[in-house]
Amino acid sequence: MDITSDTHSQHISRQFNHELEELKTHLMAMGGLVEKQVQDAVSALLDGDSTLAERVVDNDRAVNDMQIKIDDECTRVLARRQPAASDLRLVLAVIRAASDLERIGDEASKIARNAIELIGSNNGSRGFVEVRNISEHVRRMVRDALTSFARFDTELAMEVVQEDDRVDSEYQSAMRALMTFMMEDARSISPVLGVMWILRALERIGDHANNLAEYVIYLVKGLDIRHTDPDDLDHDAITGPGPARKQ
Repeated sequence: MDITSDTHSQHISRQFNHELEELKTHLMAMGGLVEKQVQDAVSALLDGDSTLAERVVDNDRAVNDMQIKIDDECTRVLARRQPAASDLRLVLAVIRAASDLERIGDEASKIARNAIELIGSNNGSRGFVEVRNISEHVRRMVRDALTSFARFDTELAMEVVQEDDRVDSEYQSAMRALMTFMMEDARSISPVLGVMWILRALERIGDHANNLAEYVIYLVKGLDIRHTDPDDLDHDAITGPGPARKQ
């Protein structure tokens, strides 16, 4: 069955409706925190704000706690309600999405830790332009992936999937440029390596945002597009009305 935003309001049990909505609400709250973690981690680096970076590291515990809470709620729903069809897909998608959000939080913490070291070393801002550009891409991907989940919007989810390839290309270009710079100036190796680790973390955040978008397509259409090249996908089947069952 194809899911719309009204599908989960049609149960006989009003309590079941409430539990499903709570899952979505808590996932969106976790997503909002994770999105802010990424923004603050990058801002800390670009603005030279070590206090903000330390706050990001400290807040990672809150992200972990939210994942545990969501997992517990999903487990209770599975045990008590034994959901089927679209309801089961929703619960499974929430579990998977919470896991990817937690990993995005981990990557934000890595960025913040590297930012603290770079700020302390005071070795210039080489690579910061690349960090700013790629971070804008991946932050938009995270935001759009969460919005697509909240709205069951497969068209927006497909845009996120397609954006991931562009982020990967930009990441590879930035890494080549930084490698060349290190070869030309050996004194830059240590700080540039720190920036490269930050770029790697941002690229991984893009991958996790892509996963979130794929879960939306699975949730709405029952279609598992993991490990599938975006060019090989039937975009009309994914973004149009009606179910898509090509597995």
